Amino acid sequence: MPMKSERESVLNKVAAGKLSVKAALRLLNPPTENNLGFARLDLDRHRRKGIPEVIYSAGKTPQQIVRIIAAFKKARQNVLCTRATREMYSAVRKAHPRAVFHEAARMISLDVVARPKAAGRVSVVCAGTSDIPVAEEAALTAEWMGARVERITDVGVAGLHRLMNHLETLRSSRAVVVVAGMEGALPSVVGGLIDRPIVAVPTSVGYGTSMQGVAALLAMLNTCVPGISVVNIDNGFGAGVMAALINRIGEME
Repeated sequence: MPMKSERESVLNKVAAGKLSVKAALRLLNPPTENNLGFARLDLDRHRRKGIPEVIYSAGKTPQQIVRIIAAFKKARQNVLCTRATREMYSAVRKAHPRAVFHEAARMISLDVVARPKAAGRVSVVCAGTSDIPVAEEAALTAEWMGARVERITDVGVAGLHRLMNHLETLRSSRAVVVVAGMEGALPSVVGGLIDRPIVAVPTSVGYGTSMQGVAALLAMLNTCVPGISVVNIDNGFGAGVMAALINRIGEME
């Protein structure tokens, strides 16, 4: 169902004789699903969740992604593809020239309608340069959802003096995403210094005993610092959504 302002606009057009009742009913009761055969697109998610359905690109063919994007464009919804490759983007760009590839984050975006003006503040902190791909996925997701994002990179526990220079920014954020691999200690350190909600993201960065991020995940889950939630290994997208939703609540207050 359209948002309140959109419904009022449709009804005003009917009252002014600029739109037929039949056409108005189509606009007021849009389809909630588009079945492409290989995918069932949730066109109602934007109304329910405040964010359109996002395309998880891994495992999909470039041609499937092109068709899904076309369907979201037809539904007048902005497009975000996660875990995309340059090969996928090459196919997407031919069909949708305005699409943008964010190489560091491995994402494709396409603005179909105007995005909300950036508001509030979400800080995305990563421990090391190797964690940047996951951090960028979180940052771009939060921006896509309307948050103003501050990026703070390479401030891991091997040199904590680097983190101390950014405490003012962190303390003025509505939510903080902390991304770390190896031993995964950075979220606990940050959580002991600020009073903001923290979303911790373990990454698969590390040597053998890091177990592709399991060590960092367990360290974050076992933190003694309250106020820290943890998403799955390398799940920058999930962290970005959570931080952006927290940011929105702050905007409403």
